[in-house]
Amino acid sequence: MSRKNQPAWTPPAEHAALLPPFSGNEFNGWGDAELRRPRQIFWLRKPEGHPYARLLEAVRQRFVSVPAYRDVYARADRGPGKLPPPAEDRRVAGAHTWTRQVKDFALNRAGARPAGYPGAGSEAELVGIARIDPAWVYEGFESTLPNLIVVGNVMDHARLSKVPSSAEDPEGQLEVCDQYNRGARVVNWLAHWIRAQGYAARPHAGPWVGSLALLPAAIACGFGELGKHGSLINREYGASFRLAAVETDLPLEYDASDSFGADDFCARCQVCIDECPPDAISREKVLVRGTVKWAVDFDRCIAYFNETYGCGICLAVCPWSTPGRAPKLAQRFARRAAEKRVVADTV
Repeated sequence: MSRKNQPAWTPPAEHAALLPPFSGNEFNGWGDAELRRPRQIFWLRKPEGHPYARLLEAVRQRFVSVPAYRDVYARADRGPGKLPPPAEDRRVAGAHTWTRQVKDFALNRAGARPAGYPGAGSEAELVGIARIDPAWVYEGFESTLPNLIVVGNVMDHARLSKVPSSAEDPEGQLEVCDQYNRGARVVNWLAHWIRAQGYAARPHAGPWVGSLALLPAAIACGFGELGKHGSLINREYGASFRLAAVETDLPLEYDASDSFGADDFCARCQVCIDECPPDAISREKVLVRGTVKWAVDFDRCIAYFNETYGCGICLAVCPWSTPGRAPKLAQRFARRAAEKRVVADTV
């Protein structure tokens, strides 16, 4: 049932007791005119000493108390754990050749296992490459590798649409978990393959946050545009996918960003706003660390996120995520953008 015109959901009192004495939006840089790098704020592997450590621990305990959530990672195949060092005998090839091989591996052969290992098949639907921008690196970390391979794993919309989840009915959020596991398999095996060629490779797989913000990287390598709900919109799959990545010094060609009118669409659309129980989605763009962009109110979102084991309503209801709809919307709005440019050029 739509929650349009309904009062905003309010968090339980015990949630407030776990928060630091400042706003998460402030921590994220809302209203800051100065460009700066982002800060890690959630799903840290080692939260000790972090301002949100108490909340993070409470969330983890809440998840692991439900067997379905605990087991989805504990029993999952996420690819090789400890990766070998790069091979001493480095293979030499041009960036074009390496790019073709990396994309072929991620899209067509990443599911292949070593001899005797169960399982096979493709693991990723999207793959793009970008040069790492220092602005993507979280405060307190440094990146010594120049290139980033980003992969996208598309979610089953029927399962995703069953959010918000609960301990009794976790299927919607389990779909998110499953796609994080697929992404982990892709990047872990891809990093394994790159190291076998003699190059450095460091995988990043969710839901835990690494040293890099993957969303701006995915935009840079052509996955799509930032949506009003704070997630990426792809011209083929909408907002219904998850990200993983590999840092590497393997020579690669970079992909171009992709603009097809999703931003204009979001400026008019109110669907995710109307369906967000805690009213966390901004109607207008927000100044965040020197950039005006779509942003989600962390303080409102995270409370409901915790209550519902991950939420995801905004992604499920996004018109772009309806199976088969994104390509038609992209074609329509790209055409409108082209017509506007023609008019502007003739004035």
